[in-house]
Amino acid sequence: MKTFQGYHLIKPEDLSWQTSRMMKIPNADYLERTGSENLGARLWRLPPKSANTLHKHIRQEEFYFVLEGTGRMRVGDETLTVPRHGGVLVGPDQLRQVFNDTDGEVLWLIVGGRRKRISARAKTKPDMSLIYPPDPTQLPRELAGVEWPPKS
Repeated sequence: MKTFQGYHLIKPEDLSWQTSRMMKIPNADYLERTGSENLGARLWRLPPKSANTLHKHIRQEEFYFVLEGTGRMRVGDETLTVPRHGGVLVGPDQLRQVFNDTDGEVLWLIVGGRRKRISARAKTKPDMSLIYPPDPTQLPRELAGVEWPPKS
């Protein structure tokens, strides 16, 4: 495993915001241009009454940190409330989902090991059922009656 050498200053204007494919959540990858092969760090800006995917990982731990607002997430069968500047470390085998059941925006910083990109030439694709449950877009009970992601 190659490690990054030296340092790389990342300014807010260097970030490239995009919308996630599955759940339409605005996000920006802090380390995409740095050459880091071991660490990933991404901002996730959850609009009111929204949720990210329900998922877990095979090996990757993730650290969830609330920068703005009050964070809400489910880990396994538990619902957690994470105050501004609070954090949660989640092991790879735990099903997790950040969501926002408030009327304000919530900004999360999520840090974890860099996932390997799936090559189009790979002979075997990973078993996605190990990462996503049958419906990764299912919303937590706190968002019952809410329609998310928005229809385009």
